[in-house]
Amino acid sequence: GFAIMVFISFSLIRPDAVAGTVQLDAEYIITVSWPDGNPDDIDTYVQDPSGNIVWYRNLEAGFLSLDRDDRGNYRDTLVVNGVRIENPLNQEIVTIRGIVPGEYVVNVEHYVANGVDPVPVTVTVQRINPQAEIVYYGTVDLDHRGDEKTAIRFTLDADGNPSNLNDRFIS
Repeated sequence: GFAIMVFISFSLIRPDAVAGTVQLDAEYIITVSWPDGNPDDIDTYVQDPSGNIVWYRNLEAGFLSLDRDDRGNYRDTLVVNGVRIENPLNQEIVTIRGIVPGEYVVNVEHYVANGVDPVPVTVTVQRINPQAEIVYYGTVDLDHRGDEKTAIRFTLDADGNPSNLNDRFIS
């Protein structure tokens, strides 16, 4: 009986749940954002030196991961304390979780245009390890549906150091 009670006691022991804990194993974070509340859908495409590409139909490839795909104001609501609120934030996030030496390409595309005005799209490339630093911060204007631009191309060496930053277009 004692052995059964010990077994039952150990089976009821659970580790404490840690809600909201996110492990961020990343070398770089690429953030693409456009004006809050804008209804347009801007898409992000990131290619690594091995030819892997992440985008909304391929969320992970190699060490790349599209962690947040935003579709403008489509289905952009949150429920907070039982109240439905609209989330005005327009932002896509790609992480580079390991270093592959070579050229990386970050493209943005005006996938769905609900308005007629050009949309300013801001791209930030931030190195996380060994310390946080902004490698690139810039804005490109997308002015019609299907408009695709290379926001930034950069090369990483084996230690993850960036060089050769440029915006020469490649689809």
